[in-house]
Amino acid sequence: MDQENVSATLTVAVPAATVFAVLTDPGTHSAIDGTGWVQEAADRAPLTEVGQIFRMDMYHPDHPNGNYRVANQIQVLDPPRAIAWRTGEEKDDGHLEFGGWSWRYDLVPLGPSETEITLTYDWSPVPQRIREYLHFPPFGPEHLANSLRHLARLAAPTSTT
Repeated sequence: MDQENVSATLTVAVPAATVFAVLTDPGTHSAIDGTGWVQEAADRAPLTEVGQIFRMDMYHPDHPNGNYRVANQIQVLDPPRAIAWRTGEEKDDGHLEFGGWSWRYDLVPLGPSETEITLTYDWSPVPQRIREYLHFPPFGPEHLANSLRHLARLAAPTSTT
């Protein structure tokens, strides 16, 4: 595969600020995830600044431990238009090591109550030493579309009747 990123786009009948608020709440990420790998947020503080670290508990049957934790670092935070983070792990000594892949949500307001959301997974900076044991992308093509549908459901206004 020559392309080193994949993306999906969905238009939702929800204001961009509402969608952005869901994305900046780490507690929603397991419900957004389209693979089922994200289990729950280990850090629940809202995402508010570039450089902020938030950790997520994960599960993958092919991971050596099954259960593991990732450390994500915010790289872009442009309310309500974009949020992106890179994913890595925290070593036993507290040092963070990032693998080179990142997640990015771009939100384009199409009016006061409609937003186009694009989710991009980029692995172009992943070094060869990691590519030798991890296949990219590590999920099927439906993952990003599923994640966007889950996000849309979480962000949609709920009926009070």
